Amino acid sequence: MEIILKEDIIGLGFKNDIVNVKNGYANNYLVPTGKAAYATESAKKVLAEDLRQKAHKLAKIKEEAEALAAKINAVPALTIPMKVSSTGTIYGSVTNVQIAEGLAAQGIEVDRKKIVVSDVKAVGNYTASVKLHKEVTATVEFNVISEGGEELAEEEAPVVEAAAPVVEEAPAVEETPVEEDTPAVEEEVAPAEEETPATEEAPAEEEA
Repeated sequence: MEIILKEDIIGLGFKNDIVNVKNGYANNYLVPTGKAAYATESAKKVLAEDLRQKAHKLAKIKEEAEALAAKINAVPALTIPMKVSSTGTIYGSVTNVQIAEGLAAQGIEVDRKKIVVSDVKAVGNYTASVKLHKEVTATVEFNVISEGGEELAEEEAPVVEAAAPVVEEAPAVEETPVEEDTPAVEEEVAPAEEETPATEEAPAEEEA
């Protein structure tokens, strides 16, 4: 079934495009939601006349899209940190939201719905497409890296340094000079035994 798109639909076409879709898709979703209209002969004539009158405006829209595409293509590769397993597989997925945020950080605002990201499952370099116009597409390079990988290495280093001082404290055992003081006890006891000569007073009994 032929329909006329009333707005851009990624993967299907752009506003005012005449495309063929399955009857159910048109009757149950596109037409009822106002995203498209049936491409009847009268509707096609109205569209042609409308496009003729808007030709100048459409040309300007294309020029703006081309200018924006040039800016996007000149953006350095974006860096997107993700949680990664030991095998290099990422947890979750990279979406058009992250690409849009990365471009916004570079001062370029793009509707995330116009960004198409391929299936990203591991760290590495990738390319996303930005469909700005039916005839204009920009590309965004981005690198997926391990989240917090460098920070983890820095945090583990102090653990090794903290263990070193424990080994240096071992010399405290050398303070056992307590054993050197024991001879002093023996010297004090020895003189006490030599005072026993007090028993020499025994001759007092002979005077009796």
